[in-house]
Amino acid sequence: MAEPRPVFRRGDRGPAVVDIRSRLLRLGLLGEPAAAEPELFDEHLDRAVRDFQQQRGLSVDGRVGPTTYRVLDEARWRLGDRLLTFVPAAVLSGDDVVALQQRLLDLGFQVGRIDGSFGHRTELAVREFQRNVGVPSDGTCGPATLKALARLAPLVKGGRPNALRTAERLRTAGPQLTGKVVVIDPCPTNAAETDPALAELAEEVIGDLAKRVEGRLVATGVQAFLTKAHGAEAASEADRADFANRTDAHLVISLQVDASANPDACGCSTYFFGLDSHGTWSSGGERFAGLVQREIVARTDLVDLRSHAKNWDLLRRTRMPAVRIDVGYLSNPGDAARLGDPAFRDVVAEAVVVAVQRMYLSPETDTRTGLLRLDELRAALQ
Repeated sequence: MAEPRPVFRRGDRGPAVVDIRSRLLRLGLLGEPAAAEPELFDEHLDRAVRDFQQQRGLSVDGRVGPTTYRVLDEARWRLGDRLLTFVPAAVLSGDDVVALQQRLLDLGFQVGRIDGSFGHRTELAVREFQRNVGVPSDGTCGPATLKALARLAPLVKGGRPNALRTAERLRTAGPQLTGKVVVIDPCPTNAAETDPALAELAEEVIGDLAKRVEGRLVATGVQAFLTKAHGAEAASEADRADFANRTDAHLVISLQVDASANPDACGCSTYFFGLDSHGTWSSGGERFAGLVQREIVARTDLVDLRSHAKNWDLLRRTRMPAVRIDVGYLSNPGDAARLGDPAFRDVVAEAVVVAVQRMYLSPETDTRTGLLRLDELRAALQ
């Protein structure tokens, strides 16, 4: 097993810092001051890393860990720099794959989500394109395929074909929850980084909330899966996303409590897959996140921190709409008191399950935010 990549932050030195600096320079994000020490992770480099993380939908902390380094590597590729092909054991990712997926989508080929990963659906879209233009249908994007793509560049771009397909899938799925599959992910917390004493409490709160959501979903006829048992060692985001994909779930709900060095930080926020730097996002995830956020805020007194697009692995790699819910801050006395109350967790669980139902209700049968109750779900469908 490969050793985990170390995390680099302000104050560190070494060849890895030189590499990080050079990558950010090539991306035009680092104006190198004359007196800079190339091996020092200084203030200027810290600011450039944060700018990059902000642009790429990552957690903005100024640290270069495995995720930030991976995205830095992906950002260096331009379409045509390398052959693109589907390798199940080591899926290619990068800005070149995003460009390829967008061109194929503009030409009317179904690539699935534009996520920058050359997966099986992207390979099928390449093969279909190749058959249409008379290029050998090998699923590999090489010089001949690139030339054909350039020649057939669409005159009209844009629109939201994936959003239309998502809306149609939701419509044809029908309003009944019976038979639908939902994965619930008790997400590891960052509380230990802020206050190790909060880590155990965070796991207890999220584990209990996940069970409450699971129980209510099962009562409505949903087949619910948890990504891990209480107390079990957490898998990586990529592994949890793969688990959700294997279940062929309709939705993924990731639950987390937050913590901050600032005790005034408080409130609830939701996240869905989106990459603003490339103008791509999950329309289903965006809708689901908005529904969850509005339901929780309408039923509780948590501060509304809104919904945001992020490029986290769990949101990016899942094939179905996925949302992460940060329910509150254990480092804030008010939020901690709320989350410690089982009755409050009941209210949050009901809000989440109602949001699941509202994903599948038509405008004619839907109701106002905060009004629909679990015991009214079946009545709403009659």
